[in-house]
Amino acid sequence: MYDKLTTNDVKRMKEEIEHRKIVVRKAALEAVKEARAHGDLSENFEYYAAKKDKNANESRIRYLERMIKTAVIAESAAKDDEVGLDKTVEIQYDDTKKTEKYKLVTSVRGNILKGLITIESPLAKAIMGHKTGELVHVKVSESVGYDVIIKSIENTTDDGTDEIRRY
Repeated sequence: MYDKLTTNDVKRMKEEIEHRKIVVRKAALEAVKEARAHGDLSENFEYYAAKKDKNANESRIRYLERMIKTAVIAESAAKDDEVGLDKTVEIQYDDTKKTEKYKLVTSVRGNILKGLITIESPLAKAIMGHKTGELVHVKVSESVGYDVIIKSIENTTDDGTDEIRRY
């Protein structure tokens, strides 16, 4: 996988794993045991639903553990006045003059609907390291690109409110 994660991402993943192992796993096993007690397993929908929930929890635990094991720790090397990881940037699209704000985050926290773009996206890659007032060309493909102007940069921190995306 080799996703870029912050130390806070890893910490939150470990907390989720711990919660799933202690709380969710216990509840899932109890639900399977209770459903099994209802009789004939061949026609017991509750049993199959409980098993499915239990298996989904175990799968999520394995997924998170694999993410942590293969992760590359990413820390922002950007100065205070430069665009970098966990900073909120207001950009203006040069052709339409429309402005938008985005927070640059790691891939597991990306959510464009909440204004969180991953540092692997073409826009983030293009603006990383640039300063307020600079015109930056964002290359989407060999023949497609657009220009943006960096209007402002806010130093924000990874406060843990951005949830880790579920795959």
